Amino acid sequence: MAKRTSTGDPIRSGDTPVPTKFCDDKSVVTPYYICGPTASGKSALALEIAAQLDGEIVNADAFQLYSGLEIVSAAPSLKERAIVPHHLYGILDPTEAADAGSYMRLAKPVIEEIQSRGKTPIITGGSGLYLKFLTHGPSPLPTADADLRAALDARPLDDLVAELRALDPAEASRTALQNRRFVSRALEICILTGQKASDLRDQWETKTREISQTLRGIVIQRSRPDLHARIADRTRSMLDHGALEEVASLKTVSANCEKAIGFREIRALIAGEIDRATCEDLINAATRQYAKRQETWFRREKWLVPE
Repeated sequence: MAKRTSTGDPIRSGDTPVPTKFCDDKSVVTPYYICGPTASGKSALALEIAAQLDGEIVNADAFQLYSGLEIVSAAPSLKERAIVPHHLYGILDPTEAADAGSYMRLAKPVIEEIQSRGKTPIITGGSGLYLKFLTHGPSPLPTADADLRAALDARPLDDLVAELRALDPAEASRTALQNRRFVSRALEICILTGQKASDLRDQWETKTREISQTLRGIVIQRSRPDLHARIADRTRSMLDHGALEEVASLKTVSANCEKAIGFREIRALIAGEIDRATCEDLINAATRQYAKRQETWFRREKWLVPE
């Protein structure tokens, strides 16, 4: 019987580009990353590459971590998961919070365990920040401090610029000094860490470049019309095959889970606030916007090979 995708279509050689240049050495266990915008065909390609590399698939999609959200998040089907082992799919209750840091802590031991058995981890997904934490770790820059930011916001911009030039001339020279937000953030880093923001940024960029040289993976690229057509097909299939029932069954969800594209739109449809056509249009528009942001993110990841 032919292998099938989560939409029920058979997986055919040539449906998605298989990067043969990475599939020659069957013994390597260096993780392999398959990235790309939503609806680009990552899951189908992951199955093909996992078979070629004797690999196991590890989820890197923020919403496919949740159980009970399989249809809305377009998670691999049970049939697909039976073809090769899949990890980190449907492991969180919809009420649980999750972020890039918690994902990194979940994924690292799973990847190490796969490697310990001589298998290749195939990390598959489009959640850029989750992938960044996994590949490079969290940034050393401090998070925003509300009290400090309020104090900075109360001061004239000229004062902030003068202080930044005194504390960190290098950072001041490469900051758009007419932009209060940029100046405040640079000062915030200096004040909170007691170090120059420019030094911290330079150290992080050097580390990022070094780590990137050890990574391997691809980013799927599709033409805009092709990707938009795939998005529309998936939205239609999702609404036709149980998404309404899935959302209706989830009474309480975390703030993160609720951000899944389609969740709020389908709730509005169920409540009678919008009709089916409007719901479909809203989901398509939000998904296209998200895909564009993903494409922008992955273009910055120079270690990913375009496919």
